[in-house]
Amino acid sequence: MTREQPPQRTNGLRIVVMSDTHELHREVNAPEGDILLFCGDFTMWSKSMAAILDFNAWLGELPYRRIVLSPGNHEFFLERDPTARSLLTNATVLINESVTVAGLNIWGSPVTPLSSGAFSLSSAIDRKRLYAAIPADTDVLITHTPPYGVLDLSPGSTQPAGCKELSDAVQRIRPKLHVFGHIHGAHGVAHTDDTTFVNAALLGADGDLEHQPVVLQMRRNG
Repeated sequence: MTREQPPQRTNGLRIVVMSDTHELHREVNAPEGDILLFCGDFTMWSKSMAAILDFNAWLGELPYRRIVLSPGNHEFFLERDPTARSLLTNATVLINESVTVAGLNIWGSPVTPLSSGAFSLSSAIDRKRLYAAIPADTDVLITHTPPYGVLDLSPGSTQPAGCKELSDAVQRIRPKLHVFGHIHGAHGVAHTDDTTFVNAALLGADGDLEHQPVVLQMRRNG
């Protein structure tokens, strides 16, 4: 898997990854691609229904064949009312579940190890139980929180903010791609022999959009 520059159409998939736009989605320059993976925090604490509806409208304007989204710790409206997924008609919303897109098995979760916030799960035992249910054949993992020790340092911090239980699950599953956000200022791409990791948080530490979406080329299954 390689990070892409200008698009050259191949028989592979051009994957675009975004996270943490916090109602500034209209300021994002969306690059060309086949599939958009969005890793949560598109609202500001779900306070504005108008912003949620505009986000869905914006998704419908983007140049992607499929959009797969997992919420973040700001998306209280989806935690409080599961039927609110119907507001996001232009994306497949994953809340601790899987979908297959273009032959890729994708599993998504909004859970963070925070003690407060939407979809927070502060118990390490509960997180371990949740992540044990991730299918072993998962190709792409979408989470809001990073795994421990990978692109999870806030600017000026020396304390990793990622989830150890998620890290253990990633080592077990060895997905081809793991995308996330949550930690503003830790935007970037990292690689191991098995997995490409992307922190796609577009918001910088000062609260403005500082980064561009990440674009990757990925082979289709089959």
